[in-house]
Amino acid sequence: MSKKTLVLGASLKTDRYSNMAINRLESYQVPTVAIGLKTGEVAGVTIDTDQPQYEDIHTVTLYLNPKRQQPYYDYILSLKPKRVIFNPGTENSEFYEILKSNGIEVEVACTLVMLGTNQY
Repeated sequence: MSKKTLVLGASLKTDRYSNMAINRLESYQVPTVAIGLKTGEVAGVTIDTDQPQYEDIHTVTLYLNPKRQQPYYDYILSLKPKRVIFNPGTENSEFYEILKSNGIEVEVACTLVMLGTNQY
């Protein structure tokens, strides 16, 4: 599985789903990068706090509520991902439309479930 993934809303706290997602992505050997509020490392993945121009991002998986997503709209579009996964609590119909109009697939799903059921 080589769908390079950006975890947006990454947390150093082990009880957060974004943290679990990073661990699970790494265990499935999915190349992973992460952006969060605090720098640190999860499962060998460095969490950035800025907006680096990552190369070859296939999937962006969101762990930010809709209001916190807004400052990232242009950034995500600039990465030209194939898809964006809206995990539970991140649903955002405004952003769905923006993504779709730019040819980016929208998935309203749980990254952890998708990985566990081979639907990633």
